[in-house]
Amino acid sequence: MKEYRQICLQVCDVARDAGQFIREELPRLKASDIERKGLHSYVTHVDTTAEKRIVKALEQLLPDAGFIVEEESIHKEGYDYRWVVDPLDGTTNFIHGLPCFSVSIALMHKEEIVLGVVYEINLDECFYAWKDGGAYMNDHPVVVSKAGTLADSLLATGFPYYDYSRLDKYMDLFTTCLRKTQGVRRLGSAAADLAYVACGRFEGFFEYGLNAWDVAAGTLILKEAGGKITDFSGKNNFLFGKEVIATNTWIHDELMTLVKKAFING
Repeated sequence: MKEYRQICLQVCDVARDAGQFIREELPRLKASDIERKGLHSYVTHVDTTAEKRIVKALEQLLPDAGFIVEEESIHKEGYDYRWVVDPLDGTTNFIHGLPCFSVSIALMHKEEIVLGVVYEINLDECFYAWKDGGAYMNDHPVVVSKAGTLADSLLATGFPYYDYSRLDKYMDLFTTCLRKTQGVRRLGSAAADLAYVACGRFEGFFEYGLNAWDVAAGTLILKEAGGKITDFSGKNNFLFGKEVIATNTWIHDELMTLVKKAFING
């Protein structure tokens, strides 16, 4: 097994290459290129082609690794190492020409994420981390904000686009957070949201209805930057449990209290 640092830096190149392709395709995108996957969920040939490019490059890096990919361009299961790939996180933003959208690539060893790369295409910012190696953005170390209270915090979130069963509880939480923080932003790319918590632009992020490929890479980047991530119950089922609370650590308990009140005790 190669050193995680070496592989991570190679994955950064893979993400940048995919991002360059996505950037070049944006002005060529036509309405006829957009397909509906489900309620308010879309895909384009750009997503699928980018994923195939990423998969091909990653197979060359680690031929004996499996894949968890959003656009299902490959099925390889039963491996100790698995790549978790979202070729274009923020497709709705992309098809409207609206920043931000990202490439997200993570590597898991069994149940542990050991490296992660999030490339935000519009600002040309590559966030990355490997196990016990710290977190970086374009070769510069990043750490979480030191803000200690919600009153000093700017939060990020994402609105549900298909699972509306918890929408009323979510809107109650959203309203409470607006009142108790410096603001709440909705960027449209969970991968970028997590990276932005990692580098201190946000103090916290919460969302439900996410998939593993949305959060896997950002999870490790955040942890290596000094942050904390849990599910809504404060446990560790955030990768496949479709619930995420990610913070700079300092405000985690305070934000967790609000989330539990809205979703669990409410």
